[in-house]
Amino acid sequence: MINHTDGALSHLHILTAHLRVAIVHDWLVTNGGAEKVIEGLLAAFPQADIFTTVDDLPIQKRRWLTGKKITTSFLQKVPFAKKHHRLFLPLMPFAIEQLDVNEYDLVISSSSAVAKGVVTHPNQLHICYCHTPMRYAWDMKEEYLTDANYRSVFLRWFVRYALYKIRHWDYITAGQVDYFWANSRNVARRIKKYYRRESEVLYPPVATEKIPFSAAPREAFYLAASRLVPYKRIDLAIKAFKKMPQRNLIVIGSGPEADYFKQLSKGHDNISFLGYCEDDLLYDYLARARGFIFSADDDFGIMPLESQACGTPVIAYGRGGALETVRGISELADSEKTGIFFNEQTAESLCEAVEKFELIDFSHMACRRNAERFSGEVFLSRIITLLEDKRLFQPA
Repeated sequence: MINHTDGALSHLHILTAHLRVAIVHDWLVTNGGAEKVIEGLLAAFPQADIFTTVDDLPIQKRRWLTGKKITTSFLQKVPFAKKHHRLFLPLMPFAIEQLDVNEYDLVISSSSAVAKGVVTHPNQLHICYCHTPMRYAWDMKEEYLTDANYRSVFLRWFVRYALYKIRHWDYITAGQVDYFWANSRNVARRIKKYYRRESEVLYPPVATEKIPFSAAPREAFYLAASRLVPYKRIDLAIKAFKKMPQRNLIVIGSGPEADYFKQLSKGHDNISFLGYCEDDLLYDYLARARGFIFSADDDFGIMPLESQACGTPVIAYGRGGALETVRGISELADSEKTGIFFNEQTAESLCEAVEKFELIDFSHMACRRNAERFSGEVFLSRIITLLEDKRLFQPA
């Protein structure tokens, strides 16, 4: 579990101990950044029960859920739905609306897809922690269809129509949320654009307390780590390092694109894959890497901060959440920078960034200090501020 200071926890628990709390999450299938937010929310609200559409999280990845009551939707019993939940996206709105959270005082939806559509009554408070407005409904429709790989033309047209309907449902259900918490200023802008709603920024917690810091000289390899799915753009890092055979790249992670990425790197011994790694091994590699490669246009992206917590600077695509988590401003002294940005999502642009990166003398401690701005303690303190500013709760 994420460790937090006793003072912040005690204050928050006194503030909310009398409340019955439900945390509604899209789906539990992997341990990514969204799940680390759930872990932080459970530290803040230990009395909370969890609701989700499907739960297929392996035993070795669910230690942080020990002892928690988890309620799933009817999709849990539908063949193939747990393993291929994205194919069932057209059914997700109906599934989330069937979850019964009527007995709870506070409902917190952790939503990047459908969780915020859970039905609440007027006497409940519904706060949506929004990782992003549903990208498959708004700006990633084609990516979803490609990823799902529907072979039937009729089925593809049916899914297009379903996504059109989901987009309307997504907008309507946004109006039923009492307060939005956005995981970044980047997502707050998206909430404003698509939902026409204001939101407060609550950055995800980074477990700096358990991430080992190292100021030791780095080894001669770069690291890329994420779930191996298309939008994370690990393929970009692979293509770039194919052009730089004198430099080594290690890729950590698992996912549906794993075989494709291995085929893409075939014949290039400077690129290697470790598959899924537990946190201890991941942090060990992060603490030894010369730099961390982050090629995605992500809503927030917690991995660049975990890298910096280890003292390792970042080479990031200069859009999305990375602009809020990596200090790469040109006006900064080199000793204050925690990474650099590349401006185009191309292998050539990334190669140029690596060349520039190696000319900078980064401070490992500056990286660590930057990551600590997003610690679990800061996350808890921000929740307290948000609750007290709105005067939402008073101890019973």
